[in-house]
Amino acid sequence: MKKNIVRFSILTSFLALFSCNDNKLTEVVEVPLPTKEEKITIGTPEEVKADPGSFALTKLAFPYDGLAPGIRSFTLETHYSKHYLTYTNTLNKEIVSTEFENMSIEDILKKLDLNNAKLRQNAGGYYNHTLYFDILTPKQQTPKDTLSGAIDKEFGSFNNLTNQFKGQATKQFGSGWVWLVVDKLGKLQVTTTDNQDNPLMKNALVPGTPIMGIDLWEHAYYLDYQNRKGTYIDAFYEHINWEKVNENYIEALKKVKKV
Repeated sequence: MKKNIVRFSILTSFLALFSCNDNKLTEVVEVPLPTKEEKITIGTPEEVKADPGSFALTKLAFPYDGLAPGIRSFTLETHYSKHYLTYTNTLNKEIVSTEFENMSIEDILKKLDLNNAKLRQNAGGYYNHTLYFDILTPKQQTPKDTLSGAIDKEFGSFNNLTNQFKGQATKQFGSGWVWLVVDKLGKLQVTTTDNQDNPLMKNALVPGTPIMGIDLWEHAYYLDYQNRKGTYIDAFYEHINWEKVNENYIEALKKVKKV
């Protein structure tokens, strides 16, 4: 069922452009002053379908207003049905009749030529957003089970992990991601990547399997928080599905034969 919500035209006029700074893509947001109120129709995640191809959208496990007020419905709808959908459709088109068409997304990321900017950006964008939307939940949780013990062992406490993760996210310049990864030795580490890169790629500072990641592109938070990125980071952290992250952790350990 569609919902009508009232937003100033400051929202509907949101434009995400890109500038290059030291080889990093940075979103430049142009927001005109509001002139009138407009009604915006918010649909449902179930209505959003990728074009036929190798990869589909992950199913959002809650409605667009499920994370409000931390992440509001208009932001989540725009992020999921516009940005994520575009990465998915572009990736599917890019790999038709290539060696990548029948590969897993993980294998594509490991094998792609980093000089192929379009494939790099869209394969990364698809994988990163799939993980992002998979590890969000309306209800606040804390780590349990195997992951909880590993966090205490590797970071000393959950609070230490939280401080390190949020600290890296706050310091990240421009568009990018912060990750909790399982490295090649099966250890947990926090690391960052620029643009739509991730730790599966050949250029990773900390190679490994991501089990959690925060999107720091401005399309993930600007409509809600403008320049207050730290407030978005706090809101994201309150909506992490640690049960799913624990599942990701177990799967990642299997890949390095630690379980």
